[in-house]
Amino acid sequence: MSLLVVAMTLIFSCNQRVEISDAVLDGAPGIFPDYSDVTVPRNIAPLNFSYLGSEECRLVVNGNIQLMGDRNGLFSFPPSLWRKLVCEPQIELQIAVKQDGRWKAYRPFCIHVSRDEIDPFLSYRLIPPGYGGWKRMGLYQRDLLSYIQTPIYENKLGEDNCVNCHTPKYRDSRHVVFHARAIFGGTYVIDDGHIEKLDTKTDSTISNLVYPFWHPSGKYIAFSVNATKQSFFNHDPNRIEVFDSASDIVVYDVENHSICWSPLTKSSTEFETFPAFSPDGKYLYFCSARAVEKMPEDYAKAKYNLERIAFDAATATFGDSLETVFDALSIGKSVSFPRVSPDGRHLVFTLHGYGNFSIWHRDADLWCLDLANGEVGPMEALNSDDVESYHSWSGNSRWLVFSSRRDDGLYTRLYISHIDSEGKASKPFLLPQKNPREYYDNLLYSYNIPEFMTGASTVSPHEVSQAMRNGRSIPVKVR
Repeated sequence: MSLLVVAMTLIFSCNQRVEISDAVLDGAPGIFPDYSDVTVPRNIAPLNFSYLGSEECRLVVNGNIQLMGDRNGLFSFPPSLWRKLVCEPQIELQIAVKQDGRWKAYRPFCIHVSRDEIDPFLSYRLIPPGYGGWKRMGLYQRDLLSYIQTPIYENKLGEDNCVNCHTPKYRDSRHVVFHARAIFGGTYVIDDGHIEKLDTKTDSTISNLVYPFWHPSGKYIAFSVNATKQSFFNHDPNRIEVFDSASDIVVYDVENHSICWSPLTKSSTEFETFPAFSPDGKYLYFCSARAVEKMPEDYAKAKYNLERIAFDAATATFGDSLETVFDALSIGKSVSFPRVSPDGRHLVFTLHGYGNFSIWHRDADLWCLDLANGEVGPMEALNSDDVESYHSWSGNSRWLVFSSRRDDGLYTRLYISHIDSEGKASKPFLLPQKNPREYYDNLLYSYNIPEFMTGASTVSPHEVSQAMRNGRSIPVKVR
């Protein structure tokens, strides 16, 4: 620890240092969020947290700096102190509490600091839970170096319409696609400040284009077209079931405003959904299940495998065969949300009992497939007793963000984990907030579809709203 940091002790403690007894308290201190033994990047906002006990509390940092908790037990790291702390590979923290007039401490715990940096921005949708009515929702971006969240678009600017399926082109915030429903329905492509509105319903497809994924060249976007329904349950651990009665995969040509497909991605005997290109653009991954005739009666019979097909970007043509990458059906399971790491080494997907929309399936876990050696298994460090879903990679393939309902079973929150070169995940940490306990206790919205971004959005919410309202849309052609 540098002399400068030691000299700053009294500045950050807000009062005189206290003498702490050598006695060590039993057990671990109750804290929220649980940031003990997590691994974080150097370029992340301070991991403020709260002590959940009722005693007066202090935080001893690296053995010599003391921070005083507020009356609600919140420990806030001054930004200047945090910037110095994350220059070291490890931050040691020890909570001390005042009991019977003496200060006693719990055993210390650590926050580990990785040299692998994280993309500076994160985008996501905030929406009330799907089992209740909603009026307000929006697409937002978060500066990960601070706690600042700003809107990309809020539906109060568009007659309360639904917006979803937003995806930047390989984390590039200058190129984004998203879908809107209801009064200003259409697919919107933001291309370096220019906004196009597309009419993506054709006579040859069953619905508008959703679930987008960009080709690395930027020339194509893979979409799913789905006939989707939703059911609600009173007496089932999975409160909601979202299912398809039909679905296909198509590829959109950005320059020519046209779509194409293969008979292997658009079959009446299969349900195809959730496309994702490989980082080299040579393969299109997607989930596929044998078509189930009676829906919703037999929704639990739909079980999806992970497939891929070759794709030639020069000619926009597909291979003549499918390769089953992971046979989930053989173990009685179902796959959704495949995502390949940018370095091409690992593919993370969600595995659950049935169906394709895992965000309401409590058994949904994250699994990782090593594309180099074929090894596959659950990401034990990331999974909980509730839903894990909606995941995406950082640009350097060292960080994974995902949504989880582990905190209360109702709202999805965002967690971030460090992934090493062999695909091993570290304990995930909850997205930092200035006062996380107060923020998450009062947030009645769920996070979904998180995506890392290299910068902030290049268009304003009002520019998006104007594009929605101008009424002009480009019809998508069938090639």
